[in-house]
Amino acid sequence: MAVTDKSPPPSRWTLRTIRATFDIFTEMTLSGIWRCLEQRFGLGLRSAGVQHYSPDPEYIPKFDNICKCLNEAATMPDRVTLVFLDEMGYTRWPEPGPDWTGQAPMAAPATDRADSPNRLWRIIGAWNAVTGRVDFLDAYIVGRAKVIKFYEQLNNAYPDAQRLLVVQDNWSIHTHDDVLGALKRWPRIEPVWLPTYSPWLNPIEKLWRWLRQDVLKMHRLAGDWPSLRGRVNQFLGQFATGSHALLRYVGLLGKGKLAQALRSPP
Repeated sequence: MAVTDKSPPPSRWTLRTIRATFDIFTEMTLSGIWRCLEQRFGLGLRSAGVQHYSPDPEYIPKFDNICKCLNEAATMPDRVTLVFLDEMGYTRWPEPGPDWTGQAPMAAPATDRADSPNRLWRIIGAWNAVTGRVDFLDAYIVGRAKVIKFYEQLNNAYPDAQRLLVVQDNWSIHTHDDVLGALKRWPRIEPVWLPTYSPWLNPIEKLWRWLRQDVLKMHRLAGDWPSLRGRVNQFLGQFATGSHALLRYVGLLGKGKLAQALRSPP
């Protein structure tokens, strides 16, 4: 149906509604309209951005501070290092996902689920926003002790940094008195707090997505827990010396605001 002056505008245009609405496209095929839109008018089919919302009243100042810290790490890499920190968990049983097959794919079940409980394993990781390097620590439980241990690991991983900025969320463990007290051992480490409930500002979330997509979906290791953990650690370990591909995957080489903060002059 064509859009008229009296009808409400469509929430999304399609090639068919464009052809029905505009006279210049009436005699064109759908593929011809697509080429014309792209080549003549610079219009393409693009995904809309997700409407994000954080209830943090200090969202803008915190976001601006993260951008400032990113710029410092990019322009002074010999003195300032910035990493994004986060935790994730995964289970023994595989996550469902699409696969090439003749019928609907089913994840391989555990040999005996009574003997193979769906245990949860956790990872705390840090991703370098300039080099793409990944450091991580895995354990059955990631609590105060593991977070403190990981801070020590980060301190040893970047011995030459004068300032080690660690961008992280407001999980209660991160702000626990024991954790904040332990940070005094490593004065170079400076927590940088994300706005409340704003995972879209933490690019390491996309690393977890990549891990789930390539390793945890439809895996065949439900009955071999050591091998599954080994594959997860192997996946993360490939980024131990940095990765240009990972920087691209998480969007830090794109046109987003965090990427722009890395490239803009101080």
